Amino acid sequence: MRKYIPHLFTSLNLCCGCIAAVFIIIGQPLGAVFFMFLGIFFDFFDGLAARALKVTSEVGVQLDSLADVITSGLVPSLIMVHLLINAEWDGTIGTYLDALMVEKNPLIPEALFPSWLPVIGLLIVISAAYRLAKFNVDDRQTSGFIGLPTPANAIFIASLLLITEDFSPAWAYELLTNSWVLVGITVVFSLLMHAEIRLFALKFKSFGIKENGHIYAFLLASLVGLLVFKLIAIPFIIIGYILVSILKNLTTN
Repeated sequence: MRKYIPHLFTSLNLCCGCIAAVFIIIGQPLGAVFFMFLGIFFDFFDGLAARALKVTSEVGVQLDSLADVITSGLVPSLIMVHLLINAEWDGTIGTYLDALMVEKNPLIPEALFPSWLPVIGLLIVISAAYRLAKFNVDDRQTSGFIGLPTPANAIFIASLLLITEDFSPAWAYELLTNSWVLVGITVVFSLLMHAEIRLFALKFKSFGIKENGHIYAFLLASLVGLLVFKLIAIPFIIIGYILVSILKNLTTN
């Protein structure tokens, strides 16, 4: 029975991802972010449970990647599409679901797709799926990551939505409602998932300060950033994760 416990966590991850996708489709982005974060939470525990119970399996590895394609690939991709659509509308129409409710409105086709630009958001799910496929056959990523992990990328994209929903700070809101800024973020972070940059994993094989000092420092700085700067700290935490990893690589090589 215990061999199915990690599969249960993975299935909960997949289920949360599917629910999050539905929330985006019906125009409830905050619900989507909540279930995406919940799915990532379950994703952390499936591997932890597998190692603790010593029941790792090839099926579990493949199932985990399939679930991640939805939760950490499709959902952030749809979130970016949502952000790009809102940026194209310039906040004057509301959600696309509202537009659908208007009968015989000649502006509906333009409201739904003001331009081709929002389609670029789908680059995220394509890049995430390719990264997850490579991860399963890359034996260099057993103790860390090469390229930005899909959950970290998903958290970064979701944080942009949270900032725009909160309208704070004003400079960040203005920046994140600019279509071309969002396109740039999409392209850069899609490439980062495949960049040949070695990133540390937040996994503890022991709890010693010497071997885990960088992890403790990163977690402490992240906690302080969240307490002081709140939502705006999240994207900077992900960027900091990349920079700390690069610095660690430079100091250990």
